[in-house]
This record gives sequence, C-alpha cells and structure tokens, in this order.
Amino acid sequence: MIRLLRATLLVVSTTVATSSCSTVRDHPSAATVERPRIAVVSAFDAELVALRAATTITDTRVVNGRTHYLGALAGHDVVLMLSGFSMVNAAMTTQSLLDQYTITRIVFSGIAGGVNPTLNVGDVTVPAQWGNYQEQLFARETPTGFAPARVTTPFANFGMMFPQGTSVTVHGAPADSLERRFWFAVDSGALATAQSIAPQVQLTRCNGEGDCLAHAPRMVVGGNGVSGPTFVDNAAYREWVWTTFHADALDMETAAVAVVAYENRVPFIAFRSLSDLAGGGAGQNEVGLFGRLAAANSAAVVIEFLKALAPTRAVERP
Repeated sequence: MIRLLRATLLVVSTTVATSSCSTVRDHPSAATVERPRIAVVSAFDAELVALRAATTITDTRVVNGRTHYLGALAGHDVVLMLSGFSMVNAAMTTQSLLDQYTITRIVFSGIAGGVNPTLNVGDVTVPAQWGNYQEQLFARETPTGFAPARVTTPFANFGMMFPQGTSVTVHGAPADSLERRFWFAVDSGALATAQSIAPQVQLTRCNGEGDCLAHAPRMVVGGNGVSGPTFVDNAAYREWVWTTFHADALDMETAAVAVVAYENRVPFIAFRSLSDLAGGGAGQNEVGLFGRLAAANSAAVVIEFLKALAPTRAVERP
C-alpha cells in the first residue's frame, strides 16, 4: 500500500548490476516471453528495495515507463516491478505485466494502515480476501436522511458514502457479462504456505535510527483487507472500516491488483506490514517513523514465503 504520507519516507536508492538492459515498446508482444515467472510487485521503491537486493537480476526492461527487473529470487524465476501509487496505477501496471510475461502468480509486498485494534505497527498482515471499499455511491441527502438510488452491497454507509463493490466479468458467462463483487480471495494454497511460515518468521522491531516498537511485531494470516484511492489518517473513518469490513489493514493498491488477478485468473497473494494506525494512534501518524521498518518486515516475509514454495526456477541451458 502506498498512501500520500509516504512522501515522508526516505527512499533508499540502490545500484543494480544487470547483464543487459532493453526498452520495450508501449504495446509489447507476448512473443517476448521466454519462461514463466512469479511477479513480485510493490507500490514504491522503499517497499521493493530489500526484495530487489535479494534478487539475482539478469535483465531489466522498461515497459510503459516502468522498469521490470528479471532474475531469480529464492529458487524462482521472477519479475519485480513498482506498480506506482494508488488504484489506477496498480491496475494498469499489473495488467501490463500479465500482457508481457507468462505470470504464474502475483505476490504484492508493501506497507499499510492498521485497522484491527488488536494489531500494532510493524505487524505483517496476510489477508484472505480484499475489497475495493471506496467504490461508492454518494447518496442524495433528504429531510429524512440519505436516499441512495441503488445499493448493491450489505455494508453500512459512512455518511453519504455507500460501498458498492467492483463491476467485474462473470466467469463462464457470455462476453461482456458483468457483476458487482466486493471480496476477491487470495490463492488458498499460497495462504496455506503463508500460514506455515508464520511461527518462525523473524521480524524487525527497531528502525535504523534506534527507534523501537513497543510490541514485538508478528505475522497474522487470514482476515480481510481493503483498498481505495485515499490516504486514511482519521480515527472515525478507521473505526467505521473496522466495524463495517472487519479489515485488518487498508491501503491504496492491493484490491486493484486482486481484481486484475481475478479477471485474468492468476493466483494472487499480498503481504502488508502496518506502517501506521490510519489515524487510530496517539500523536502524529507513525509512517514517517516506522514506514521503512514495516516495508522491510513485509519483504522479509515475502522472501520466506518464496523459499517455502516448491522451487520453480528453470534449468539453465549451456
């Protein structure tokens, strides 16, 4: 998840050694695919830096202004990419990946705002399903209250804002058939693998400046996550999100990626470490202090997750 206050983060820049670099046209052909890969995606550079450093990068390609890092990570052929901030960029760049490569699964790694009151900054959430909670109808206000013209989900409103769900293709139906869905499930096998590594994963408690979390961070698998195009730093809205959706975390990209994965029938999972409490914490928003720590915790879990998967890296030919 990347939300607007992430501008306070110090973006860590790294030098990546590559064997070659190429630029792909704005409309690349699927014929350029050379082997199946796992897509590892983050919204902005500080979320991807640790994953990129752990990858043996063999090639880079620029597609529609986005750098794709091709190589090997934890026994898998991968392509790493920054989606960019927010829902539109996340959807656009994820679809571009699927158009350019044979993607076997999508793994998203990043930071998020904490919603569940039992969770703390630094914890890593792995929700079982994601919803686009800010696809909404803004209702007409009348003397007797709000009068929405149509509401297609059972969720409670926040003032004039009524959640609607996302219009998506009906699988198995005639072309152009659409339906509204709210929840998009992650891959069940990937979720089970994430659950298997939770007891032994090592998470960081202190940042590089010596600031330490009050609680030892932990990994939480299951539950719900929600995404929308706004940065949330408001206690009342956070409480509504928890009461209405029982979401552990909220961000600005994951549900968009989940929708693209659903439409293309590609397995998907997301790891989101809590950088702040979305307005629920005392004092200032915590992202400036613990954003990089949260990003590193998410990346550490993703690496352990990939290690736990059966190796898929192709055998190199002489």
